Amino acid sequence: MSRSTFLPFSVPGIDAEDIQAVVEVLKSGWITTGPRTAAFEKAIADYVGAPYACALSSGTAGWHCVALALGLKPGDEVIMPSMTWVSDANVVELLGAKPVFVDVDRATMLAPAAAVEAAVTPRTRAILPVHFAGAPVDMDAYRTLAEKHGLVLVEDAAHAIGTEYKGKKVGAQGTAIFSFHPIKNVTTAEGGVVVCHDEKLYEAVKRLKFHGIAKDAWDRYSKKGAGTVLEVVEPGLKYNMPDLLAALGLTQFAKLGRYNARRAELAARYDRLFAEIPEILPLAAPAWPHAHAHHLYVVRVDSPRLTRDAFVAGLKERNVGTGIHFKAVHLHAYYRRSGRFPPGSLPETEWCSERLCSLPLFPAMTEADQDDVVAAVREVLAQAGRN
Repeated sequence: MSRSTFLPFSVPGIDAEDIQAVVEVLKSGWITTGPRTAAFEKAIADYVGAPYACALSSGTAGWHCVALALGLKPGDEVIMPSMTWVSDANVVELLGAKPVFVDVDRATMLAPAAAVEAAVTPRTRAILPVHFAGAPVDMDAYRTLAEKHGLVLVEDAAHAIGTEYKGKKVGAQGTAIFSFHPIKNVTTAEGGVVVCHDEKLYEAVKRLKFHGIAKDAWDRYSKKGAGTVLEVVEPGLKYNMPDLLAALGLTQFAKLGRYNARRAELAARYDRLFAEIPEILPLAAPAWPHAHAHHLYVVRVDSPRLTRDAFVAGLKERNVGTGIHFKAVHLHAYYRRSGRFPPGSLPETEWCSERLCSLPLFPAMTEADQDDVVAAVREVLAQAGRN
């Protein structure tokens, strides 16, 4: 029996406190990058244990600025899993460099460091590990690999605010890029933050995100900076995060611990319920000590009678929403045309890409909502068995 109302796979948890924070900024007369953005950057840096944090308009903007700051150029290669959002590869392509895709472990959908090492060539410049769905990759193995080959390591932590690896927050030991898109564990509506331990890199990202000017708007137009003559020291972009969004981020971030704890409860309950349904394969937890952020609850539909697309359509008919995270990057039309990673070249990634979907998971979900999801899954599988 279907739900009477549609259950999205994710709903941002916006409450009265969040709304009031945004209203206060609107009334303040200062809505672009300013004191609240600085406070948000400090909150993220303090939380993860990094000395520097730079807020931008998106996680993609953060990766673009980091890649520019690193001087990625035509001929360079950046190794990454194909199981990621396309922006990781798109930024590399737009700079004339080449993404090199590696396969993932089927159980966890994380890329093993051994797969990355096998892809290293004399042209490799950087590695972009992806902490998928809120689980961390084996960063010790990645760091050893990067040091051995003299490579830059930049963590895609878009799914990983609150994730820990061996007792330390993701971002505590290197350069990491977080996203605060509406479906993330906390949101700024749109936005991202680069955290790092390299002051030179931080200053470069800070310049590049605003036209190559060393000063933010608050520095220029507040009383202390009024009348300052602007100086562009290098060509830059327009990726700054405004206070309007940072204010939302600050109130959201204060609830991260509670939100992540609720996500963990729901994910554990899903695990128990799906243990009885052999056609539904949730992701396995990594073997190393970690704390999972549970950004997504990804399952693979492994049934000879039912494709993933038919499964998703069946859930939609029963008022249950899903997400697809992700179609493997090398299978997208642009990357297929390159011919560098033809279908069949990354078998574990492709197996997952054909079968995966994200089921509803967000802090405001009730157990009754979750029961509806599982009941809908059972109905769709049973119907496929009858056909």
